[in-house]
Amino acid sequence: MTPTTLVTGGAGFLGSHLCDRLIAGGQEVLCLDNFYTGGKDNIRHLLGHKRFELIRHDVCLPLYVEVDRIFNLACPASPIHYQNDPIATTKTSVVGAINMLGLAKRRHARILQASTSEVYGDPQIHPQPEGYWGHVNPIGPRACYDEGKRCAETLFFDYHQQAGVDIRVARIFNTYGPRMHPNDGRVVSNFIVQALKGEPITLYGDGSQTRSFCYVDDLIDGLMRMMNQDAEIGPINIGNPSEFTIRELAETVLRLTDSRSGLIFHPLPQDDPAQRQPDITKARAVLAWEPMVGLEDGLKETIAYFRTVVNQ
Repeated sequence: MTPTTLVTGGAGFLGSHLCDRLIAGGQEVLCLDNFYTGGKDNIRHLLGHKRFELIRHDVCLPLYVEVDRIFNLACPASPIHYQNDPIATTKTSVVGAINMLGLAKRRHARILQASTSEVYGDPQIHPQPEGYWGHVNPIGPRACYDEGKRCAETLFFDYHQQAGVDIRVARIFNTYGPRMHPNDGRVVSNFIVQALKGEPITLYGDGSQTRSFCYVDDLIDGLMRMMNQDAEIGPINIGNPSEFTIRELAETVLRLTDSRSGLIFHPLPQDDPAQRQPDITKARAVLAWEPMVGLEDGLKETIAYFRTVVNQ
């Protein structure tokens, strides 16, 4: 019998790519989204597929469907979106986790939580291993997302230990690629859109803060491997350990877009992490996974996508 997989947040950036991969693998896919940040254009090519079904629904409400596996990706992931309605963001992470874990418990389904590197906050250990507990401001402007995801991890492990739910927890680091929202406020999309429009590239601080950028195809491969293995429930970091300064990213985008945009500098936002780099030792050992797409190659694909959506 063909397995049925539920993807919450399935019309979002990551969710839509995951739906593609699952359909290609022969699975029945239920794509759930309330379209707060996701978009039908991301999954429009799947709407007529016989093994794909779209459900408009909010994970903050209970859901009763017949599924074998659940990928819980539902949550605004960019600062602009998750800070726009911080209460809704926290509820999506926490109440959504409770509802999806309840569904997994009833269905005896395996469930994967798409957690985040933001659980580490502004880290004091570099790179960040899974055993690091983090350095998070619980009442700052990013707390709705950071603490919501931390609480969701707690719930996943409590449901596993108390009720025997079969869980997997992946901590996703900065991911980029086609289908990113042009106005999501993330650094890769910001820089590409500004460069293509000939607008100044906006850097915060002096641009020396670092990030590690994972191309979406690599990330989805990591999530699939995490779901399909039986050795480790997690958490496991999924991200690219190659570290770049924000200024280096800006200069690379300018070169690849052949843009004449200049650089402008603004003060750092509150609680903006100075460094972000995953320790993927566990992912290499348990999942036999590491990223394969270099930053320039991934940026070329992402820029080609944004050329089709900018100025439309």
